[in-house]
Parts: sequence; structure tokens; C-alpha cells
Amino acid sequence: MTTIIAVSVIASFLITAAIGPALIKYLRKMHFGQKILSYVPEHAGKQNTPTMGGFMFIISITLVTLAVNLVLDGFSIQSVTVLALSLCYGIIGFIDDSTKIRKAENAGLTSGQKFALQLVLALVFLTVLHMGGYLLPSLYIPFAGISLDIPWLIYVVIAAFIMVGCNNAVNLTDGLDGLAAGVTLPVAVYFIVIGVISHNMPVVVFASALAGGLAAFLIFNFNPAKVFMGDTGSLFLGGAVAGLAFACDQPLILVLVGFIYVIETLSDILQVTYYKATKKPVLDENGNPVRDAKGNIKMEGQRIFKKAPIHHHFQLCGWGEKKIVLIFAGITVVMCILAYFGVAPRYL
Repeated sequence: MTTIIAVSVIASFLITAAIGPALIKYLRKMHFGQKILSYVPEHAGKQNTPTMGGFMFIISITLVTLAVNLVLDGFSIQSVTVLALSLCYGIIGFIDDSTKIRKAENAGLTSGQKFALQLVLALVFLTVLHMGGYLLPSLYIPFAGISLDIPWLIYVVIAAFIMVGCNNAVNLTDGLDGLAAGVTLPVAVYFIVIGVISHNMPVVVFASALAGGLAAFLIFNFNPAKVFMGDTGSLFLGGAVAGLAFACDQPLILVLVGFIYVIETLSDILQVTYYKATKKPVLDENGNPVRDAKGNIKMEGQRIFKKAPIHHHFQLCGWGEKKIVLIFAGITVVMCILAYFGVAPRYL
């Protein structure tokens, strides 16, 4: 198994590293550049940096996963479904990125459109795993060492929303150079280890290819980034992480290994909720309501963070992008180690 891990990691790393320069050159030639949101002026210098760079690790992960499975015992339902889920989520991201580029703004698919597509894919993935006998309607509780049996219909609803939430959380984390890739790399290593101790070869192969691809991508994406992964890459990663968790029958472990994803998402939700709850009319020096060009009264709310998601808050506190990425990745490593001890007794 050690040989398989090494081959998968190295092959994925080399393919991604080889594809990188040519892909970046092509993206620049096609003017596939990222449009920076107006409320993130600190990133203005990144305007038009090539996006959709996630294709370089998507290609390598796909090729390595298929090739290694072919050399071994053929394709299992687990390997095919996790890869297919990741690719389909990547396609949603590609449509989103393409729409943004065509409109020349940072607004692609609507949240409703994304959610509907993500939910359908999650339901299909869960159903296929269940029908193949790889997924039972029970939730394993880390550290407690027990599983809670749940009626299938209730389980699939909960599981689908966990998957969609994970997918969007990873997407939200992709806000700084190297952040999403840097945080997801130790998560991939975690699933390699879990795949080994549970003798789950499809998980080992996919997670190893994922780790190698992300390590090489960071060569081009670490600050200062030469390319962004785009929603194409981040939604693929979200699908990969969620898919691996369910392929290992460990959905609840996402709270630990995906701690940074959770914090990023919660910071955004809290910021928006608190801002809306504290909205008040903006008053001029005479105490009269200020109106906009259309005559509507301007409203302003209070904020918990200087800016959300939370990585922007730390930026405005004076932290550099490299520092934030390294600390967030370090926290993920610690949480992955903790997660290991929470589930290892299940297999050892």
C-alpha cells in the first residue's frame, strides 16, 4: 500500500507541475482573469490574475485515480462515485467561472442555481453509494465509538445538506492565495491515513492523488499567486472532501478536519445576520435620514468582524496572506490529528 500511495502522490504532483505553466499561459491568452470584488480593495492588485487554474489538479487527480484503479482490481463504486461527484461539482464551478468571465464581473450563477445543482448531485451520490452497499443510514460519533441508526430518508436529507454545506464552505475558504489548497492538503493526508487503517483502497488512491495535485498547485498558487483555482477548483475540492468523508462513512468528522471551513462559514453567517439585525437609518449632521439617488433611506448595520469571511478580518488586522495561510493550515493539521484519535479505535 505504501508503494501505491507514493506512486499516486508523485504522479499527481508531477502531472500538475507539468501542466501548470502551459495552462497559466493559455488562461492569460484567453483573458480568463479574475474580477476582484469592489468590497475587497486590498486585493485590487490581483485584478485579472488568471483563474480556473484548478483544472491543473483536476486533470492530474482524474488521470491518476483512473490509471491506478485500472492497474489494481478495476474500478470500485467508491472510487468512481467520489471522482464523479468531484468532477460534477467542478463543472458547476466551471459554469460559474465562465459566466463571470462572460459578464466581466464577479457574479456567476445565482445562489439558488448553485444550491439546486449541488443538492441533486449530493442525492445521486448518496443513493449510488447506498445501493452499492457502501453507505448505511447511520452516523458514527467520533470519540464515543458508537453509531446512531437513522431512517434512510432522514439520513439522506441530513447527509445531502452536509455535503452541500461542505462544498460551499470550501468555496468560501478560497479567498486568499494558497488558502483553500493549503487547508485542504492536510485533510487529504488525513483521508490517506484513514484509508490505510480501514483498508479502503479507493479512498487511499483518490486521497493520495488529491494530496499530490494540491502540493504541486501551491507552487503556482502560493502568495503571490500566479493563478487562482477559481470556483472550478474550489467546488471540485469541496466535492472531493465531502465525497471522501462519506466514502469512509465519517460525515461528522468534517467538523474537525474541516474546522477552518466551518469557521469561515460561521463568520460569514454571523456577520450578515448581525448586520441585518442591527440595521438603522444613516443620519446626517442634523439628525435627518440620509437618502440615496433613488430617494431610499440609507441603512447601516453593525459588524462583528472588520470583514467576513474571517480571513479578511485578519488581513485588516495587519496579518499577511502567507501568515494567515500557514496558521490556518497549521490549525487544520492539529484538528486532523485530533480527528484521527477520534476515529482510529473504530479500525484498530
